[in-house]
Amino acid sequence: MKFGETPIDEATGAILAHSWRANGINFSKGRVLSPDDVFKLKMAGAASIVAARLDPEDMHEDEAAATVARALAGKGIEVTAAFTGRCNHFASEAGLAVIDHERIDALNELDESVTVATLAPFARVTPRMMVATVKVIPYAAPRTAVGRAVDVAKSANQPLVSIAPFRPMRAGLVQTRLPGTRDKVLDKAVGTTGKRLTSLGGSLAGERRCGHDAASIAAALNELKAEGCDLYLIAGASAIVDRHDVVPAGIEQAGGKVTHFGMPVDPGNLLLTGELDGKPVLGLPGCAKSPKYNGFDMVLERLAAGLPIGRAEIVRMGAGGLLAEIPTRPQPRDDSDDEGDGDGPQQAPKVAVVLLAAGRSTRMGGPNKMLAEANGQPLVVHAVTAALASQAVEIVVVLGHMADQVRAAIEKAVPAKARLRFVMNPDFAEGLSTSVRTGIGAVAKEIDAAIVQLGDMPGVSSALLDRLMAAFSPVEGRSICVPTVGGKRGNPVLWARRFFSEIAKVAGDTGAKHLIGEHADLVCEVEMTGEAAITDIDTPEALAAWRAKVTA
Repeated sequence: MKFGETPIDEATGAILAHSWRANGINFSKGRVLSPDDVFKLKMAGAASIVAARLDPEDMHEDEAAATVARALAGKGIEVTAAFTGRCNHFASEAGLAVIDHERIDALNELDESVTVATLAPFARVTPRMMVATVKVIPYAAPRTAVGRAVDVAKSANQPLVSIAPFRPMRAGLVQTRLPGTRDKVLDKAVGTTGKRLTSLGGSLAGERRCGHDAASIAAALNELKAEGCDLYLIAGASAIVDRHDVVPAGIEQAGGKVTHFGMPVDPGNLLLTGELDGKPVLGLPGCAKSPKYNGFDMVLERLAAGLPIGRAEIVRMGAGGLLAEIPTRPQPRDDSDDEGDGDGPQQAPKVAVVLLAAGRSTRMGGPNKMLAEANGQPLVVHAVTAALASQAVEIVVVLGHMADQVRAAIEKAVPAKARLRFVMNPDFAEGLSTSVRTGIGAVAKEIDAAIVQLGDMPGVSSALLDRLMAAFSPVEGRSICVPTVGGKRGNPVLWARRFFSEIAKVAGDTGAKHLIGEHADLVCEVEMTGEAAITDIDTPEALAAWRAKVTA
């Protein structure tokens, strides 16, 4: 890659290294300069710019990031579209992040242009939580470096990054008593244990209370066998202090065996593991009665995710096993705890697609263009199909003119989806803004942003929508994401929730386009290939031209 001062007359096709915002120009860094861009810069007085130009052996940052990210990803990982050289992995289900630490290190040693950052191995994740990010540092990476990174990713029989999902698990709890043991303490332990299991998708199948002696523990375990337990938990009234103490003796008397005692985790040192009829048994440390995160949680999470938890796994928990001095560690089982100020793990933004399909198609000369056939399907079906194939969490279709027929066409072509909803705009005849207001007002409260998609743009694909979502980052000043083709802005446009109240006030037949100019500092232009983002169908001639193009 060539990088440095570039004469303006040689800048076409180069990548702008630093943003240019002056004399009516608002170009962001990373923009591939078109001939028109270069002309505008020259008219603004630029004699040269700092730019990058790719060599044949280079791979563009987005392509490189996406290639590596796909090679790393395993089960339970959703890979976002790449943007500015970054491609993220998000968890698609709750479980534990399974990270191959050694191969991640090996990959990061290959070349400074390609980096991978992940959560800690076996970190607990929830759906849509960020698990890893691939970042290409410069504007391009050598193809050889990308190829070597892919080779590292494929060098073993397991992916570098995956999710071990939590499985439903029924546990039986034995609690022992000594003179002076209060029922209130035992009752609280039942509640705390139940919450732990529920948070992992499991349940407490049964509980037994007995004397603190081996025979009583063995009898209680044998009773719990009938409850269909997948796991047995024993909370002694007195802590286990030896392999031959009361709790391990009770396990053996019930026909089980002890596999390991103690763990290099604090709190949680005195945890004991065993087996009974092929099912795991845990002798719990005293800290298990508390909702605070401890060694018991680390073991319970592995069991719920179906991961091995023998002696070898336990003795490796020491690095990172000092938990007592980590006040910010999440405590999801304690409903009364304040979990902090919101500085939690990164989540995939929840983006909705608001699909406008309510217009009267006046320029079509009569027919409703939403129902016009285009490459085998009505125009509106192309739009709905793209939205459903994207990473949007909700699709709101705004109906108006010929609402019943438009909805019927969609439902005929597209199977019922929980993400797909229909809303009626009774004021559709008053202009586009009424549909925008109706759609934005109908999105769910938890939505972070919405893409306003036009139903008459059949070329807009799920990949285009996903690229807009990948660009969205309010923290980095990208709150309005606008697709561009050769520097020309198009549709659809992504809007952060902060603009919904302003969109609710728009009027006329122009949508919310004026807000882009009013918030120029928060606009991110997302360059797209092809002309889909600037091609809509308003007239019979435009429809005929599009049909001819796709069938050519």
